[in-house]
Amino acid sequence: MSTFETEWAQMKREASGDTGMRLASADDKPGWAQGGSGGVKSSKNAWTTAGRSVGKLRGDIKTALTKLEEEQTGLGAGSDSGGGIQSAAAQRELYNSWKRYLKDVSGKCGAIQDRLERAGDHQYKNDEATKCAFDGLNVLYEDTKPVGGDSRGR
Repeated sequence: MSTFETEWAQMKREASGDTGMRLASADDKPGWAQGGSGGVKSSKNAWTTAGRSVGKLRGDIKTALTKLEEEQTGLGAGSDSGGGIQSAAAQRELYNSWKRYLKDVSGKCGAIQDRLERAGDHQYKNDEATKCAFDGLNVLYEDTKPVGGDSRGR
């Protein structure tokens, strides 16, 4: 039985007889927006596992960034000071764009990992404080536009 199935079975056993239990996604609102019925409790293990998973993703992104930088070697990452071809300039622009994007995503993963681990360690005062910590990510990290990125270099 997978870890998820084990945890789900335990939650069902603990909630048996509690008809007031609601799933967090029952009305497409996050758990903190529903007022909480108290039927489902978070566990440090779940928060820690989520944090570790995001940390692993961050490691994979750093590996991709390193590979991108290795592949760029010899192609010239500097400005084209004279007579270069347009494809080289376009390649450099694309490289710089992806490098910036991967660094931003890695930073966001680090921030998410930190917040997940803090939530697991119960360092936030309450659900509202946890929500605010995650909402703050939108201020720190702006997602790129769906198609073509952002012309301001983000």
